[in-house]
Amino acid sequence: MLIDTYGRVATDLRVSLTDKCNLRCTYCMPEEGLQWLAKPDLLSDEEIVRLVRVAVTALGITEVRFTGGEPLLRPGLVSVVEQCAALEPRPRMSLTTNGIGLKRTAAALKAAGLDRVNVSLDTLRPDVFKTLTRRDRHTDVLEGLLAARDAGLTPVKVNSVLMPGLNDDEAPDLLAWAVDHGYELRFIEQMPLDAQHGWKRDGMITAEDILASLRTRFTLTAEGGDERGSAPAERWTVDGGPHRVGVIASVTRPFCRACDRTRLTADGQVRTCLFAREETDLRGALRSGASDEEIAGIWKHAMWGKKAGSGLDDPAFLQPDRPMSAIGG
Repeated sequence: MLIDTYGRVATDLRVSLTDKCNLRCTYCMPEEGLQWLAKPDLLSDEEIVRLVRVAVTALGITEVRFTGGEPLLRPGLVSVVEQCAALEPRPRMSLTTNGIGLKRTAAALKAAGLDRVNVSLDTLRPDVFKTLTRRDRHTDVLEGLLAARDAGLTPVKVNSVLMPGLNDDEAPDLLAWAVDHGYELRFIEQMPLDAQHGWKRDGMITAEDILASLRTRFTLTAEGGDERGSAPAERWTVDGGPHRVGVIASVTRPFCRACDRTRLTADGQVRTCLFAREETDLRGALRSGASDEEIAGIWKHAMWGKKAGSGLDDPAFLQPDRPMSAIGG
């Protein structure tokens, strides 16, 4: 198993499939994009499947989340999902996406074995979407969400980040819309994910701000700690249920003590935390002929050194130097 010195056991693997994205969200990357990884540096489909197999069969991983960048830009995605679904034991599999390509791929992904999706959508207003993402693709995301729901990739979760002066007034409208469509909404505090290092703690929309805004229209009842488990989102039932809303307070209420994640970057590095400054190379081991047992040993050693927290609760936190698009959310 993947255990660290604090007794936490990683059972949830996040796999970044590409560093590329077809949006330019202001809180993620500059308008001109980034210097993308060279193709030889990226893991091949076969290498991804092999590492997932090692994680599932030898290291106790039970959940796999495919991320990016934008994972739907990965040409071999459906095949990767299908091969991972054939593993024994079969992991639960999900995908985090901006939703733009879901309309054409949702049915194929479901048939390949994907269980559900998380879709990022920060606003119901097309003009604000264009300002936030620098792309006019709002309708594509809405259609992708419907396609995912119709394909059975449920529960469809919608991730929203509120930004001061742009969409900070939309929390109640987003929740009403999610309830009407049968989506599970989760608000995420803005984190320092931008390559241009523009994130500032001052003025950030906090979990408390979000909850106060929601309570102007809804009655929220907190779920117990047992319901949450190791999930990053604190959840509330809405107006007595059955609908729920979640808030991921990564900055103001870190959940590191219950973290059960390990991360694989698009170029084959193990990350013990989204904000870790150290990485452990698995790609080199793969390509030098290492056995599955040797790869598992390297991975175990990396996770043993996982730090107690992310550092986000430290006011002096400095953003990692590496662009987050290759690491995955």
